[in-house]
Amino acid sequence: MDNTRVYKMSFAGVYPHYIQKAEKKGRTKAEVDEIIYWLTGYDEDALQQHLDDKTNFETFFAQAPQINPNVSKITGVICGYRVEEIEDKLMQKIRYLDKLVDELAKGKTMEKILRK
Repeated sequence: MDNTRVYKMSFAGVYPHYIQKAEKKGRTKAEVDEIIYWLTGYDEDALQQHLDDKTNFETFFAQAPQINPNVSKITGVICGYRVEEIEDKLMQKIRYLDKLVDELAKGKTMEKILRK
C-alpha cells in the first residue's frame, strides 16, 4: 500500500479535525494536546511551531523528541487495521494518534488513554 500521500499531508491540516472530533463529544483541545505530548514528547511550543510551519506527518514524527515507550500498549482497530500489526512504522505512529483521539472521543479517561 502506498502511503506517501498520507505522509505528505500537513499535520496542521488534520489537527483541527482531531480537536473537532474530541469537542463534538464534550472533550477539549487541551486533552488532544496532552495526547500528542504523551505520544511524541513534544511540548506546547514545539507543537505550535509544527502547526505554524505546516509540517507534514513524515517530518512531524521524524522530529518527535521521543515516541512514548508505552506505545506498544496501544491496541485495537482503527480504519480497519489492527494498530499493533501495522508493519510500516510511520503509518503505525499516525494510526496510534488516530486511535488515541478516537478513544478520547469515545469517553475513555485520560489515565486509560495514556496507558498509566
